Amino acid sequence: MKPIAWVTGAAGLIGGYLLKTAGRWAPQWEVRGLIRADADLTDAAQVHALWQRHRPDLIIHCAALSRTGACEQDPAKARLINVDATKRLADLAGEIPFIFLSTDQVFDGLKGHYVETDQVNPLNVYGQTKAEAERAVLENRKHTVMRIALTAGMSPTRDRSFVEDMVRAAGKGTTLTLFTDEFRCPITAGAVARALWEFAAKPGPGLYHLSGRDRLSRWEIGTLLTHWYPELASAIQPGTLADYQGPPRPPDLSLCSDKIQALLSFTLPGLRQWAVQGSAEDDPWDEPASARQ
Repeated sequence: MKPIAWVTGAAGLIGGYLLKTAGRWAPQWEVRGLIRADADLTDAAQVHALWQRHRPDLIIHCAALSRTGACEQDPAKARLINVDATKRLADLAGEIPFIFLSTDQVFDGLKGHYVETDQVNPLNVYGQTKAEAERAVLENRKHTVMRIALTAGMSPTRDRSFVEDMVRAAGKGTTLTLFTDEFRCPITAGAVARALWEFAAKPGPGLYHLSGRDRLSRWEIGTLLTHWYPELASAIQPGTLADYQGPPRPPDLSLCSDKIQALLSFTLPGLRQWAVQGSAEDDPWDEPASARQ
């Protein structure tokens, strides 16, 4: 029998891609995607019962309350999902590999080009809950924290990625102001999924950054997306953080991914490369190179 791999948050963007690509990149695993209908991860009894039934050999924990606005509106719920549920799963997985997906938003954005040894200083509730969960996960030396950058792709429910948010807003006639002085290193969901499955095959527990190779402003990201979503061209306008009125925004959350890159068989792509080689629906990095030749 194949060892069992749990993927929590299977209805989300990255969780969905992990399931979609498991046949290509993880044929050695029996992959079971978990959604809320399977178990409420904040319910200890449900989670324990599911654990006893499946006894997984690997957990990739993608489930989270990841909308920054939702976290600000309900910090208690954010902590329950992002911290308490993570601790519970990590405790159950004490003797097996556990890969926790964190975020670039654990940083304050004042430095940019962050490496794994840089000090965290989150500016929002989402980042704060992820930073706390990171500390709990890394108490176990068998476990891994993977900080993921802004991720592009199409989720199973079509409402989980920033790309989907932008397209939906444009469809409603909303004008989107994209900052020319706020930077990220976006990556495609297919590349993230392939990297996670490769890592899971021979894990080296610890802390890693997983991002695209391009450091891009929000405005540059938006203009690249118009290649596949031309309706965005008339919906986006440039702006600057100096004119922004609202909660603090980290100006530069670019990440250095050299540590994880050294373990992978492929080069992590940038969003510019996806705009040329990818498509609105498909991600060329979630399939073998031989299939594209």
